[in-house]
Amino acid sequence: MTDRNGKYKKLLGNTMIFGVGQFLTKIIGFLLVIIYTHFMSEKELSTSQLVYQTVNLLVPLVTFSMRDAVIRFGMDKGFDNKKVYTNACAALFLGMAVLAVASPLIKLNDKIGQFTLLLYIYCYFSCFRDITSTFTRSRGMVKLFMVDGVLTTIVQVLCNVIFIIGLKLSVNGYILSFIISDLCSIVFLFLMGGTARFADTRYLDAKVMRKMLSFSVWLIPTYILWWVTSSSDQWFIVHMVGDVENGIYGISYKLPTLLMFVTTMFYQAWQMSSIEERDNKGLGKFYQTVFGSYSSLLFIAAAGIILFVKPLTFILTGDGSDGKRFYEAFAFTPILVISMVFQCFCQFLSSVYTTTKRSVNSLTTALVAALTNIVLNLLLIRKFGLWGAAIATAFSYVACFLVRLWDVRRYIWFKVNLARFGLNSIIVMIMSFIAAKEPPLKYVWLSVLFVIIASINFGNVVKTVGRLLKRRR
Repeated sequence: MTDRNGKYKKLLGNTMIFGVGQFLTKIIGFLLVIIYTHFMSEKELSTSQLVYQTVNLLVPLVTFSMRDAVIRFGMDKGFDNKKVYTNACAALFLGMAVLAVASPLIKLNDKIGQFTLLLYIYCYFSCFRDITSTFTRSRGMVKLFMVDGVLTTIVQVLCNVIFIIGLKLSVNGYILSFIISDLCSIVFLFLMGGTARFADTRYLDAKVMRKMLSFSVWLIPTYILWWVTSSSDQWFIVHMVGDVENGIYGISYKLPTLLMFVTTMFYQAWQMSSIEERDNKGLGKFYQTVFGSYSSLLFIAAAGIILFVKPLTFILTGDGSDGKRFYEAFAFTPILVISMVFQCFCQFLSSVYTTTKRSVNSLTTALVAALTNIVLNLLLIRKFGLWGAAIATAFSYVACFLVRLWDVRRYIWFKVNLARFGLNSIIVMIMSFIAAKEPPLKYVWLSVLFVIIASINFGNVVKTVGRLLKRRR
């Protein structure tokens, strides 16, 4: 019973720590959105988003997806942490060398080619920070990990104020802000976390490297497929519709990322708990309890964002009186909220693959989402514009979730209340349609549906949190 209570206590404690960090990071981060929409044009923001998405694609390629190997093997007492971190860094340096040779290919792109050197530097520091911060979390230093995230975001905001508002460097300033904030994060973690002592060429180990790569290599195409699902629509929009529309679409993604506050604060703690409890016979029950509350919380949060999507968008972008069209993003945001909900569910289920070391399954299920996204983007964007892109993204994540839910329960069985889950999904979809189309009495209907969502799910959240708090005592 003590062990059982301990795992819930640790999960709740870590979630609360990550939650504080995510809350502060998101609040500070929304200052960036205001800066971008008020001091950059639609075209400049579109280009900035393309640079950001390109680096997101390159990070798993350049690091050989070592972030996942670092958290998985770094928490395994059978492996020396010095070997884990040193070999992860060695893989990164190899990947950056390959990227240096291939970087002239980036120059061929007429959208981001002029930023090739800055993009390379941005990618290097982003990769290094990714591995270093993940290693810090794998060592159980969750408070330091949280503080680092907040400080990094603050530095990024300050750099944006200096470079974009003050020096008017536009896209160059956007990229420099990431470079400097990532560099500051690395220095902070080295100084406060003592990370430097874990990086030593004497700990290069071919056997450990092979084991880490055998786990992570399958996640490289997996991340590429997730990039296709989450980011390729912006490249489709640029070439099929235009830069201005892509800038608007990029803003429509900002409010849905509020859901990442819910999921990231939890998932970072959950990933650690699921790995630690991998040999526990009660793991299936653990998953069942946590998934039930997690899904309830996500549906409540999604309904709340959809209810206030228009005023929140106007706060971030203005009303268009400055001649910019960013305010139009509110129409597409509700559909992308649904996309984000199911992306969060897919992420939760991926913890089964990490815990059971089934990277291949993560790849094959991500392929479902990517193929669905590409086909629907080709069919819908040219005809329906941004609506087509948003719908394609939503269907892609729903398809992946359904396949993963069936697949993961072959390895860790846990019950899912399908009736409640289906009802929640339908209500949120109806809310999304109402918020986008703005029929008469819009806010009356949205408020009623929000109350229904809350009444269905709130009790489940309170019950589980109460149980966890009781176990903490």
